[in-house]
Amino acid sequence: MTPAKMAENIVRYGDLQPCKTAFIDAHTPGSDQKENFTIIGGGVSESPDQHVHIAEPIGFNIGAAGQPPKCRNSLHSHTTAEVFFVLKGRWRFFWGRYGTAGEVVLEEGDIINIPTGIFRGFENIGTDYGMIMAILGGDDAGGGVTWAPQVIEDATDHGLVLGENGKLYDTKQGQSLPEGVSPMPLLSEAELETYPEMTPAQVVGMGVRRYWDMVALAKDKPVKVIGENGIIRDRPGFDVDLLTRSSATEELHSHDRASVLMPMRGHWRLVWEGGETSLNPGDTAMVPAGLRHTAVPAMSGEASLYHIVATDDPAGPSQMG
Repeated sequence: MTPAKMAENIVRYGDLQPCKTAFIDAHTPGSDQKENFTIIGGGVSESPDQHVHIAEPIGFNIGAAGQPPKCRNSLHSHTTAEVFFVLKGRWRFFWGRYGTAGEVVLEEGDIINIPTGIFRGFENIGTDYGMIMAILGGDDAGGGVTWAPQVIEDATDHGLVLGENGKLYDTKQGQSLPEGVSPMPLLSEAELETYPEMTPAQVVGMGVRRYWDMVALAKDKPVKVIGENGIIRDRPGFDVDLLTRSSATEELHSHDRASVLMPMRGHWRLVWEGGETSLNPGDTAMVPAGLRHTAVPAMSGEASLYHIVATDDPAGPSQMG
């Protein structure tokens, strides 16, 4: 593979194109400054304005959320995995019908695998613009987003209507639901009963791992963060590993499916049969199936990198335990 061809598989942090109208709460005060990024795959955006950097389906989606301080993402639920690691800033994740069942604060490098089937949201509680990187299970991750009823009601009060077709319509711009399309129905009380109010011990114990603990575990070899045998035991349709300077290897290897490299700290040198390039924090690189490659730190200092590859497990409900 030529360097020019590989460049088409790399999305640089500085080249990310945000969408500020991606979701139903785009006009709701407190959530109206969000920026959504779809990096690989179709993503979960409800807006036709969303830019997709790499549309190729690889078994999971890669996205990101950027938010200024005190900006929050409203309560919603997924039927496939939603995994975040904090690239920049300090973030509060909360969950439950009204977001009061529990919460946890994550720092840079920390990762959370949020259980499917519960309402969750997140807020930048830092002092500067923050960024969290997301891994979403399945190629059709957008088909599994459900909003808490109050989110839909608040959005309607501020001019945004979500159709049952999953698309947004902005009444402030003169848009209305097309003929034959009804508004997205609110969940009934009976349906809401099926969404558990998980305790902090359940969510944090099963799904949160701290950066420096993972770095310690990755001393001699990459640590499997999420997987059947991971420190987060789940089978969401993909595995997540963390590599560090001491666990990286110059030995070329390949996978039978596409893999994704996402540097967390430091500068990395991606080498493949045909060329090499540098990767920096916030960059996302998709390595094609069968291509022999490796990644090693390019400079001295702290270096860590998240590695994601699809598995044969179907995307679906969490199997954490």
